[in-house]
Amino acid sequence: MRFDCLTLFPEMIENVLKLSITGRAVKNNLIEINCVNIRDFALNKHNSVDDEPYGGGGGMIMQAEPIYRAYQSIKEGLTYKPKVIYMSPQGKVFNQELAKSLSEEKHLIFLCGHYEGVDERIIEEIVDMELSIGDYVLTGGEIPAMAVIDSVSRLVPGVLSSEDSYKNESHYSGLLEYPQYTRPLEFLGRKVPDVLLSGHHANIDAWRHKMSLSRTLSKRPDMLDRTELSESDMKYIEEIKKNK
Repeated sequence: MRFDCLTLFPEMIENVLKLSITGRAVKNNLIEINCVNIRDFALNKHNSVDDEPYGGGGGMIMQAEPIYRAYQSIKEGLTYKPKVIYMSPQGKVFNQELAKSLSEEKHLIFLCGHYEGVDERIIEEIVDMELSIGDYVLTGGEIPAMAVIDSVSRLVPGVLSSEDSYKNESHYSGLLEYPQYTRPLEFLGRKVPDVLLSGHHANIDAWRHKMSLSRTLSKRPDMLDRTELSESDMKYIEEIKKNK
């Protein structure tokens, strides 16, 4: 899978995504991450790519032409149109379902804005989707783009050691992940639950599922409204509520 980022700060993205799981995935040719510096496509000797907004107002706006030229440099020679995502606080809020959907694409381009945003005409011309990582404002689109790339890339086949590495994680199934433990058996008087030491996999799976339900009810009850629950799940949740 290929990711391209249209950005004013390519080093910011490259220095982060070359590490850890994404870095290994790049080395193993499972994903490709490229950054295109929008300033390289400026139309002036100072390489400036922003200007004052028409109609007045504070701040500066990124110009459409340099962004479009940078985009065309990626698109040139391709026989398909990559999906272009603009990271924006006005976009749809990113979640695990969107991560799954985007992982099925073969090529994503991320437009990282700065200042007061980008000229609306470039959004109309090239952008397929606007995405947000939450209801707050950041300095630029690089951090949100990296978050989405990290989340999507780990769903690409082969990036993680097995499907179980992500299928049991929080949000994948619509529930939060169950508690996890490792050595030592006891820490500051707190012991590992006996069921995890039993070797009985069916009992372990059942315990983990109940813990996921309990943890989701406690920390993110809103998620339960969007999750398909079995009759036994509903009964267990009602028991928890009664015993509160």
